[in-house]
Amino acid sequence: MWQNLSLRGRINLLLALLLALGLAVNIARQVAEAGPRVQAEDQSVIRLAREFIEMIVADLNEAPDPEARLNQIAHDLNRLRHVSIALRDAGGNPLTPPRPDTDDDTPGPPAWFVSLVHPEQTAVSVPVTVHGKPGSLVITSHPNDEIAEIWDAIVTQLEVGSVIALVLFLVMMTVVGRALAPLESLAQTMGELEDGHYEARVAPGGAPELAAICTRLNHLAATLGEAVEDKRRLAERAVSLQDAERKEIARELHDEFGPYLFSLRAHASALAKLADGRAPSAEAVRKHGGALLEQINALQQFTRRVLVRLRPVGLAELGLGKALESLSRLWRESHPDVTIETTISPALGETGETADLTIYRVVQEALTNAFRHAGATAIAVVIEPAEQPGRDGRRCARVRVSDNGRGMEPGQKLGFGLVGMRERILALGGTLHVASSEGGVTVEALVPTAAA
Repeated sequence: MWQNLSLRGRINLLLALLLALGLAVNIARQVAEAGPRVQAEDQSVIRLAREFIEMIVADLNEAPDPEARLNQIAHDLNRLRHVSIALRDAGGNPLTPPRPDTDDDTPGPPAWFVSLVHPEQTAVSVPVTVHGKPGSLVITSHPNDEIAEIWDAIVTQLEVGSVIALVLFLVMMTVVGRALAPLESLAQTMGELEDGHYEARVAPGGAPELAAICTRLNHLAATLGEAVEDKRRLAERAVSLQDAERKEIARELHDEFGPYLFSLRAHASALAKLADGRAPSAEAVRKHGGALLEQINALQQFTRRVLVRLRPVGLAELGLGKALESLSRLWRESHPDVTIETTISPALGETGETADLTIYRVVQEALTNAFRHAGATAIAVVIEPAEQPGRDGRRCARVRVSDNGRGMEPGQKLGFGLVGMRERILALGGTLHVASSEGGVTVEALVPTAAA
């Protein structure tokens, strides 16, 4: 049952139990104190009555009629509220009528309460002698008024305490309800986010902790929406670039590769015709052979250009260091006023083909952005092993490219190149961060490497 209760129900139930427990403890304390209180009242009344009787009967025998005087004393004292006085002879037989019960319409305390606080009556006998005849005055306590007063106080405490507890419970239930009200909005907003509605927001409210959670959830929803929008634009850009790349390669194949093949076919046909003759001309054969070599060399250069665009030259054959040196050299040739310093830690070790290509692309994209947009005069490239592992626990290579350019504008979003690179690194289990300041831009990536 407890597991099925909501948080609001659990808090309200605990509050109700605490209030009921506090009220029960207070009532139990009063009930526990009622017995000693009645007993103390009992003893006090009997002691006062005994002292009073002993003082009265001290000069009883000096009265003209001691017996009549004693009967009058017993009759007068029998009207006291808290005690009753009975005259008895030496054998214990009553000589005065019993005290009449005073009935009124006021309901008294229940019998179980009376037996609980005053289980038995207290009686004290005071010996009296009249003309040599022994007798006694028996003093019996009747704390009914005191018991009724205690019972009324308990009932009043129960009624007033119940009202106060109920009011406190309603107030606390209202306060708890208002404090936990944002939880329903949080659950609803999370459901909308789960359905893909990233524009959903929750109004911060309630306790400061819940307001902070609402703010964080709104920030998370905005971040998710931006990420989804970036992925959509990146996918559109990737498709557009892929189509443009295919069109460019198709155009080059048609415009350059086709004429070379036609020329090779023509020279090969000419050589075949010369071979059919009786006396082929050496000059003609040399002419067509030279043309064939020239066309083949042009085809090789064209093929090399296409391969460079598709994959970095020398990365697999010469390694990451040589490939990055070649990349830096190409940039320095076109921008001799910019200093590029590349440092690869010897402790990096083998990283693997996929990691090498990813590191190369990160450096390539960072250098491209630095030369195109930053206006930097110095660029530092550092590649070293990372201290912390990646998300999947593999060791990573830390790639840091820093420039001293003018940095990014406030609120400026990353370009498609870095966004695509971030998606690629995230897919591998790494991370990519871009930090911009007045001192330039720093691109830092953790690229998971191959297992040793």
